[in-house]
Formats: sequence, structure tokens, C-alpha cells
Amino acid sequence: MLALRLPEELEQRLAALAQETGRSKSFYAREAIAAYIDDLEDVYLAERRIEDLRAGRSHTIPLSEVMAEYDLDD
Repeated sequence: MLALRLPEELEQRLAALAQETGRSKSFYAREAIAAYIDDLEDVYLAERRIEDLRAGRSHTIPLSEVMAEYDLDD
């Protein structure tokens, strides 16, 4: 279960969309979250990776090594 507060304008737009289409506000909230969560996960993972690199907890691998390892040279 999830409860959230939306700014008044967004709440009104969501309510209008739900009324016009005959779907629930929850339906559209689920659709929006499902469409956006992959991007959010990617951003947070990238930020964590950058923090680890800067703190010396991780390292990079040169592209030439990766290509050689997977026989992708040339």
C-alpha cells in the first residue's frame, strides 16, 4: 500500500484524466511509476558507482581490455 500527497495542480490533472478516461487515479499512478522506475534505478546505481570510484572502493577497466577479453578486437 502506498499513500502520497501530490501538489494540488497535479492532483487536479490526475483526477481530470481519471474522470475523462474512466480509469482510477491509482491506475495512472502505477503506470507513471512503472514507466519511470527503471530510469530512477539507473540514475541511483550510476551515482553510487561514481561515489565508489571517487572513494577508491572500485576501479575502471580500460575498454581495450574488455574488448580483448571478449574477443571483440577489430
